[in-house]
Amino acid sequence: MRYEIRVDGEMSRTMTQAFPELESSVRTAQTVLFGQVNDEAQLYGLLSRLQSLGLHVMEMRRLPE
Repeated sequence: MRYEIRVDGEMSRTMTQAFPELESSVRTAQTVLFGQVNDEAQLYGLLSRLQSLGLHVMEMRRLPE
């Protein structure tokens, strides 16, 4: 499964390195993280990491394969 996660604000390079399994790009006032997520456990782990870093998830969606 591929996912796209939009985070409020522009994440620094250091912050994006906390998610080595995902690619990132910066859009207007948002950072977009995207990539392969193997299962629900990994997805919840990503969300937990985002929360623990104090990041605000604006949108999350599953991408077509």
